[in-house]
Amino acid sequence: MIDPKIESALKAALTAFSSYNDLDASPLITRFIRVFASDEDFLSKADMLDEAFDDNPGIESLREVFFDLLMVNFFSADVKKLEEDYLDSPEWEEIEEETLDRGTELLNLLLYLNECEDEDIEPDLEDYLKEFLLVDEDEFQDEHRIYEPVIENQILMESSVAEIGRVARALPDDSEIKEIFYPLMCFFQGAATGGYEKEKIAASAIEKDFDMAVLEILISFN
Repeated sequence: MIDPKIESALKAALTAFSSYNDLDASPLITRFIRVFASDEDFLSKADMLDEAFDDNPGIESLREVFFDLLMVNFFSADVKKLEEDYLDSPEWEEIEEETLDRGTELLNLLLYLNECEDEDIEPDLEDYLKEFLLVDEDEFQDEHRIYEPVIENQILMESSVAEIGRVARALPDDSEIKEIFYPLMCFFQGAATGGYEKEKIAASAIEKDFDMAVLEILISFN
């Protein structure tokens, strides 16, 4: 099964990636939809996803964010076919253990956007940090550490996308949020102002194809 929002996100990401890259990735939409819609178990679908990327190295930068999408699709669509307590089962614990090093922080953000939809609230950076990630709570200091660059730069919500880009480029390479910092901050800024000036966002992007693909995933989820 495939969640309609996931299908839209896949199409938006590959279309955006193609718009800022010499590679036309749009013909791959059908292949990825087939992977996500497959009736195979989660790990088999992850293998199918990796095969698609192995066959198309030009879109390698999207591999882990598409894994995030695969995970969200599992939670929203695939899990409906399984037993009610499957996510508490030893089998799922084993899958989580096997995939610990997969994906990005985009997963948390997508889960937050689903929660916003369920609760009929508008996405907000402070709400994401404090109410969803609980970065101020003592038991969630790993999240606080990962998101420290975001926490320290919330003032960027009132700055230009060029300034967001400047800060993103200055983040240390070992920062776990560096990869999606720019599209994440641009997304929340656009959500706060009610619109996205995509030409300006692309002009200040670090990796235009990747950043704009991630931004389109977030917009399609919102």
